[in-house]
Amino acid sequence: MAVDAGEYALTGLVLGLSSGLSPGPLLTLVVSETLQRGAGAGIRVAAAPLLTDLPIVLVSLAVLARVADVAPAMGALSLAGGLLLAHFGWQGLTFRGAATESRGSPAGSLWKGIGANLLNPAPYLFWLTVGGPLVHRALPGHPLAAGGFAAAFYTCLVGSKILVAVAVQGSRSWLHGRGYTLIQRVLGAALCLFALRFAWDGLRGLGWVG
Repeated sequence: MAVDAGEYALTGLVLGLSSGLSPGPLLTLVVSETLQRGAGAGIRVAAAPLLTDLPIVLVSLAVLARVADVAPAMGALSLAGGLLLAHFGWQGLTFRGAATESRGSPAGSLWKGIGANLLNPAPYLFWLTVGGPLVHRALPGHPLAAGGFAAAFYTCLVGSKILVAVAVQGSRSWLHGRGYTLIQRVLGAALCLFALRFAWDGLRGLGWVG
């Protein structure tokens, strides 16, 4: 399959925004720390993936390197990735507002973010079934496309959580507003489209379609 660097960057942008803005343990902690200790604490939590995800990415790529020549295995991973993206897409399409409860101990915000991200299964599932296969496909002949995907993904993942911290600092009602809900719905629809593509690639890899 031909690799388009622009398409990879756009994919990273959409997936990063969706991951960054979707309700989950890390976003809840960003909101909680912001409400308790200010936007600076929320921003430190938002930066946690930059410190935790490299081992996850490397392990995922190592696993994929061992099964890359086994079409059914790659097909199964693509199909699983499609199901994961469909799940995230459905969450976005049915989004009705994020929680803003204040929780947590007074421990360091960054360390709390690191712990929350390491114990969250979402990064492992994402890199094994979605991000990893994309990077693995591009890396041998198109390292810039692979790097562009990763750069766009993490810029949007971390940047969107930082924006949430700043917005919540100004008004905690923002997470329940129409604008945030609309963003979630649009991203949810985009994820469903990506899910269809991954599912199709998975079905082809398994030999179930031509």
